Amino acid sequence: MVGLMQGVALAILSIATLASGFAPAPSAFFGHASQTSRTSLRASLRHSTRLRGGAISMSTTTGPRTIVEKDVEAVGETLCDMVAKAATSAIADKGHFAFAIPGGSILNMLVQMNTKYPDLDWSKATMAYVNHRCVPLDDETSTHFKARNKFLNQWIDKGLNCVLLDGTTDAEAEAASYTKKVEEIPSSTLPRSASGLPVFDLMLIGVGLDGHIGSLYPDSPQVAEKEKWVIPRVTDASSSITLSLPVIAAANDIVVASAGKSEKYPEGKAVAMKRALQGDETAASFPASALAGSATWILDEGAAAQLTL
Repeated sequence: MVGLMQGVALAILSIATLASGFAPAPSAFFGHASQTSRTSLRASLRHSTRLRGGAISMSTTTGPRTIVEKDVEAVGETLCDMVAKAATSAIADKGHFAFAIPGGSILNMLVQMNTKYPDLDWSKATMAYVNHRCVPLDDETSTHFKARNKFLNQWIDKGLNCVLLDGTTDAEAEAASYTKKVEEIPSSTLPRSASGLPVFDLMLIGVGLDGHIGSLYPDSPQVAEKEKWVIPRVTDASSSITLSLPVIAAANDIVVASAGKSEKYPEGKAVAMKRALQGDETAASFPASALAGSATWILDEGAAAQLTL
């Protein structure tokens, strides 16, 4: 009952806030970048989220920034809004937009980009993969293959620079090659942090039930990697490469999206979101928890069901 009353109170507050025209400081929703245009971007995202029916935005000055949408379609809409606004802001700031995407359900969400934002200038964008299986790029299990069939062909046709794997099964060689390709992206396109890490404008992240992000799995040596930008992961079942946790965390904006149920996740991800955002976890035990305080989390009602709001 307490949870229900809190939810009602949040909804009333959201309506009252919209009616009054008052909006909290952008830092309550996005904490990374300091540029004026980034602040404007985040303020507009906050406002557009309020306008979407039923959505509730929640944050504290120290806790996760969480947007709860009704369903997977609404989560996808908000995700696409964030991509478009981040792209527009980055291009205005420095003339180019550098971002990274994972595989999984986020690929389906990004399909909406081509209809919602048909005029986005992809010729001023560079896209990398958060993680990718080490298989030929035309293999049906390849994230690149799946993305091309869903939305990526249109982006490439419009001039998108896509940082690709070589398409081999050698994870060690692929990680070394991908590192070199990312290193060769000029700093005017992909700035470097004070510690020398690449700083993507936007990092899109999905989360597995076990808390893995990219190919960073619980209690694996990859999670603890501090120096490398790209790491190989080799298992008996398959091999992959992944951006390291420091590279993921260095992005100007990190957006985690979790919504819907699937054959792989028939019960949804409510338990995983509880552990990631409000559990007693470490990066080693539940890698997604490492982003709890730095990312914006877009969840549907099912994924947020166990959160204490």
